[in-house]
Amino acid sequence: GAARPPLPPLPRPLPLLRGGVRAEHEPGGPRGGPADVAAPAAGPRGRAGRLLLPRLVAGPPGRLRRRALVAGRRRRPRRALPRGSPAAPDPLNRTFASESLVFRLLPGLSWPLVPVLAAFDPLTSSLFGFVRLAASNSSSKAAAAAAAAPPTEEPTMFASCAQLSPRLRVRWTLREAANAIDVGLEAAVGSEYYMAFGWADPARNVSMIGADVAVAGFTEEGLPFADDYFVTKYSECLLRGDGGAEGVCPDTFYDRRNGSTAGDASVNNTRLVYGHRRDGVSFVRFSRPLASPDKRYDVAVNATREMTVIWAIGLLRQPDLLRPYYLPLNHGAPAGTAYGFLTLNVSAATNGCPGPLDAEDKEDQGRITAERQTPLVVTTGPALHYPNPPNPEKVLYINKKEAPLLKVERGVPVTFSVEAGHDVPLYITSDAVGGNATARNMSEVIYAGSPTAEGVPATPTELVWLPDRNTPDLVYYQSLYDPKMGWKIQVVDGGLSDMYNNSVLLDDQQVTFFWTLSGDSINIAARGEKKSGYIAIGFGGAMVNSYAYVGWVDSNGKGHVNSYWIDGKDGMSVHETHENLTYKRCRSENGVIIFEFTRPLTPSCSGRVECKNIIDPSTPLKVIWAMGSQWSSGRLSVKNMHSVTSNRPVRILLLSGLAEAVEDLRPVLAVHGFMMFVAWGLLLPGGIVAARYLKHVKGDLWFQAHTYLQYSGLAVMFMGVLFAVAELRGFSFKSTHAKIGAIAFTFTCMQPVNAYLRPHQAENGEILSRNRITWEYLHTYTGRTALVAAVTALFTGLQHLGHRYGSKTIKGLTCGLVVWVVSAVLVVAYLEYMKVKRRRDGADGLTHKFVLSNTEEDDSVDFLQSDRFDSKMDSGSPGSMEVQLEPLKG
Repeated sequence: GAARPPLPPLPRPLPLLRGGVRAEHEPGGPRGGPADVAAPAAGPRGRAGRLLLPRLVAGPPGRLRRRALVAGRRRRPRRALPRGSPAAPDPLNRTFASESLVFRLLPGLSWPLVPVLAAFDPLTSSLFGFVRLAASNSSSKAAAAAAAAPPTEEPTMFASCAQLSPRLRVRWTLREAANAIDVGLEAAVGSEYYMAFGWADPARNVSMIGADVAVAGFTEEGLPFADDYFVTKYSECLLRGDGGAEGVCPDTFYDRRNGSTAGDASVNNTRLVYGHRRDGVSFVRFSRPLASPDKRYDVAVNATREMTVIWAIGLLRQPDLLRPYYLPLNHGAPAGTAYGFLTLNVSAATNGCPGPLDAEDKEDQGRITAERQTPLVVTTGPALHYPNPPNPEKVLYINKKEAPLLKVERGVPVTFSVEAGHDVPLYITSDAVGGNATARNMSEVIYAGSPTAEGVPATPTELVWLPDRNTPDLVYYQSLYDPKMGWKIQVVDGGLSDMYNNSVLLDDQQVTFFWTLSGDSINIAARGEKKSGYIAIGFGGAMVNSYAYVGWVDSNGKGHVNSYWIDGKDGMSVHETHENLTYKRCRSENGVIIFEFTRPLTPSCSGRVECKNIIDPSTPLKVIWAMGSQWSSGRLSVKNMHSVTSNRPVRILLLSGLAEAVEDLRPVLAVHGFMMFVAWGLLLPGGIVAARYLKHVKGDLWFQAHTYLQYSGLAVMFMGVLFAVAELRGFSFKSTHAKIGAIAFTFTCMQPVNAYLRPHQAENGEILSRNRITWEYLHTYTGRTALVAAVTALFTGLQHLGHRYGSKTIKGLTCGLVVWVVSAVLVVAYLEYMKVKRRRDGADGLTHKFVLSNTEEDDSVDFLQSDRFDSKMDSGSPGSMEVQLEPLKG
């Protein structure tokens, strides 16, 4: 058969099995189940003894297949067994809880040959715990010395334990000589929950007011914490107007100085000792003094008398700038379930905790659902909470989450952007261990990936995998070269990707936004990528002046979706609106909020602020998001403040299904705008001014200036259009700016064609032909139309850039353009005045001449003909001519 996989190197002992001389229960959930094992000496002729494992927990609930006891070694004794050899024939293929199990060693196996005994799953290379066994020694002195040696203690071992609720236990060890007590809190709750335990004020009847409690839990980075808190009010920790604090606040928060948020750390008399999370169970050990030097916020613990203790579990509020602490929120559940009281004498030893705590949700790592056209970024990072120990120091991360459980849907392509390094190629396999099963003489099915599926952030490699109807429900993503770097892929049928046509990850890859356009309405859904109390998405470039939609689940498990208008940064600035939202749904899946709704593109109302919340599918929609611990209908307060939010909006093109982060103005588009200003702000208007106001200058200077300026402006304009088309990768006429710009471009391009097709100039004394008159009017008014459209396009272009990129300089550029246009209008008005004055002076001031017509051309002259004569014959007086009268001499 296939070769047996080797037993991995021994890590730090897991608290499943422990060598020692007495049986003592330890916390830690199914993987942290306890047993101290006394190994009997070998019988005559090395016959196998019997191994008693009290309260062994082989693994989490569910059928555990092919798990068995195997023997290992730390050093090779004489005729030692090969590492990883089976020690007992009995498989651990069922759930064990609070049971005593007896295993008979295999024939020919004696205790001196078994220095290490482990519960190991060869299929997944999972080590569930091990015990080091003391070797049998015939020397009575050595045996006596071993017996006299005190047993080593783990941070999970305590002298007493009490069950506070079905989900919470308290353990303690009294160290009266050291004026201290060690307390361990163990709860089958999520990582976003706190555990609180402390002593009530003896001067009060059973009450939490005045209680001295320790609040313990885990940060978002997975690190344990335990801090000293004091209760002054039945509320979350709040800041008063005078700068003080009230509620359930850290001792250091009450003792702030000069408005500082740090406070005096010396009043925090709770010292963290140890903490871990395993199989959905939180465990934190801390130490506190019996008689504390802090008389204001600490309650003295009498070790020999009964005292009232309080406890609670609930959601944590993330730190912010005003309150840089993890703060407990209201537990909000019935007494005995999430909070309660207990009379306790810490000197009376008790063990009221049979068996380990069993959490319903044992998957503590992140969960990610793959979406269509949304790449999953694969990187590497340190192994902090890898779900299948033992493991290497470096494991795979997907979207910044350590070895998450990946959920994919059949028929939906999954795109991986592999940036884990050139030595970590990604592949999808049926093997739970990975690292190329053929190297271990094992078989596997590879569904995607190869040695070339590797890359770095500078040059990532795209790997596309399409799960089909033949893909099993469970596969794995792994590294092709190193084992146990990835984790599970759950393959399911259907989901949000099937219900919505488009989806994008919003900023920082923490919220996924779904949408489908349907006639005059839009279907929208949002899903968080981590656990939270609520999720909010907003339409706008920032939180202020945005329309927001919030989804949350209340304490009764009912989902809500509400719409809001936000005009400030405090709770009073969040105003609930009455938008026409239909098909509203909100649910929580393992702490992850998902909400959906349908709304019209254009609200059918007027006079209210939400009536302006119009979605134009042809215009990019800016979307932001926020998450927090708690939300409610009605008046909002500081406790509803978000704990994490997007850094910048994402601009979503609803029609194309694409999205991009809002960024600074693109340099190429800036060049486009500058060239259009040069063309339509300088060159082309300059050519028009030359044709109208320079004809009084001798020669054809006006004609040359008009021609060269117009053709130069046309060339610059054409280059500016090419820059914009190249940057945007094609023509698009969806925006107002593009439509007006196209009109200006069309009329401008007509001018050189019009000049080329102009009719012949009338000779002296001839009547202008109808074609010539038509051409002159067409040439004049198409030019004026192009000028008006171009100036309008300049303004709409600045407006479009401001909406698209949110540049703070757009307002200044717009003001500058307004000043330029006003200045140009004033200059033209002055030139027009001078022209009229020059014409009047030329007619009235002639001394020896009388001319029957103007010496200058009127508005409809030929702008492109240099030898045009100075007056135009009136079509109604065919016989008119110029006559010069001279006085008679003598």
